[in-house]
Amino acid sequence: MVNSKLTAFLVTIVFFFFFFTVSSTAESSTLIQQIKQQTQEQDKELFVGVNIGTDVSNLLSAKDLVSFLQVQKISHVRLYDVNPGILKALANTNISVIISVPNNQLLAIGSSNTTAASWINRNVVTYYPDTLITHVGVGNEVLTTVPSSAPLLLPAIQSLYSALVAANLHTQIKISTPHAASIVLDTFPPSQAYFNQGFTSVIVPLLRFLSKTGSPLMMNLYPYYVFMENKGVVPLDNSLFKPLTPSKEMVDPNTMLHYTNVLDAMIDAAYVSMKNLNVTDVVVLVTESGWPSKGNSEEPYATIDNADTYNSNLIRHVLDHSGTPLHPEITSSVFIYELFNEDLRSPPVSEANWGLFYSNSTPVYLLHVSGSGTFLANDTTNQTYCIAMDGVDSKSLQAALDWACGPGSANCSEIQPGASCYQPNNLKNHASYAFDSYYQKEGKVPGSCDFKGDAMITTTDPSHGSCVFPGSKKVVRKTRAVVNSTEVSSAAERLKHTTFHTSRITATTVAFCVSLFVPFVIT
Repeated sequence: MVNSKLTAFLVTIVFFFFFFTVSSTAESSTLIQQIKQQTQEQDKELFVGVNIGTDVSNLLSAKDLVSFLQVQKISHVRLYDVNPGILKALANTNISVIISVPNNQLLAIGSSNTTAASWINRNVVTYYPDTLITHVGVGNEVLTTVPSSAPLLLPAIQSLYSALVAANLHTQIKISTPHAASIVLDTFPPSQAYFNQGFTSVIVPLLRFLSKTGSPLMMNLYPYYVFMENKGVVPLDNSLFKPLTPSKEMVDPNTMLHYTNVLDAMIDAAYVSMKNLNVTDVVVLVTESGWPSKGNSEEPYATIDNADTYNSNLIRHVLDHSGTPLHPEITSSVFIYELFNEDLRSPPVSEANWGLFYSNSTPVYLLHVSGSGTFLANDTTNQTYCIAMDGVDSKSLQAALDWACGPGSANCSEIQPGASCYQPNNLKNHASYAFDSYYQKEGKVPGSCDFKGDAMITTTDPSHGSCVFPGSKKVVRKTRAVVNSTEVSSAAERLKHTTFHTSRITATTVAFCVSLFVPFVIT
């Protein structure tokens, strides 16, 4: 009798142990899958795309254009109309596309539900889902460029949406309309921004529609024009996303938020303007942004170097999930204006020179977006360096140098007396070498070139004479990929606590089982 009770006890113990161990493993596995899925979804949603204008002589054929997009690893494009040839060529390519209703079609679509339904059937249903149409942009900057059509804008949007509902595509394809930045007034400080009240009759119901349908507020945002219209007030470095010392950051006096670039301030101004109208659940999608590479005598800042700097930093800013000071948890996807120089554009000169490429597919300049994935194959340099910024406090710089060569474990042997990088014997030179050594050692991961704001990333090789910086040395370095490090860290912490909690339950349950069966064993 005792043996049978003992056997039953042991079997029960094994059963409970097995059950809770499997439960613990299953729960942990489920959480891991949730974390992976969440990260993958966020990465999939965030993107940098390009606008494709067609005022180009000798434009590539649709087939060659799509092949070019694939070679350049461009996954999102925006068209200013509906081009049947391009849409057909995009089929089965996994390239997402925004198609557009030209401004001159608003009258017909906004006045007739039948016309709107026909437009959706002809331009969306015909191609979807083989061609990944994600949005329909209704008009472009209608409120500011063709204000006479403003009363037709919302009716056109609603009619097109109804047609999508009828086709059962309203959850897959969103409808919105791109706006000029000028619909928002007093953009700095962002906390004081508001929509132009002359557009209230359109903006208010439009925002309600966007909120109801989960569609974005499309904005065309150009720091270039902000800089040109406010020279002497808005610094060039702030407009180009260049690294700044704290003293050069723009500070919103009402929120005390620090802005290191103009685009973030423009995006936050749009969010504040929406909040003033009690709308807080609509995300900003930047449908146009860029910098011209050439201009006339009145546009001295339209240069290849500035265009390269702006677009390279813009891409890096988006793909690093940087967010904005007001909404660090939200990073707006951006469409760069534009893929090709539109040489058929009317003056000024800059109008024809916003492209990343010439019409013959050669790059206007080589982007420098190292560390931000594989976006655009015309980024051939794949090299960045970390150096000390100009004008920083010498005590702060010395402290950063000491940390890099000490706790940071940078290799500082080359800046010792008599070594190849000792000369010039000054603090900035030595700090730059140490910073770059640490940056390269860490695999150039985000945050490894900061040093409390004393350092900056550059694409210009700082090596000089016999002094070769670590980033230029042809050695194999250990690199590591960090994607959404904060999220991954917090997720891992959740996983750790979950495992501990489940293990504790298992031990308690086993002890409970023992207390139940011990009387039977000892009798």
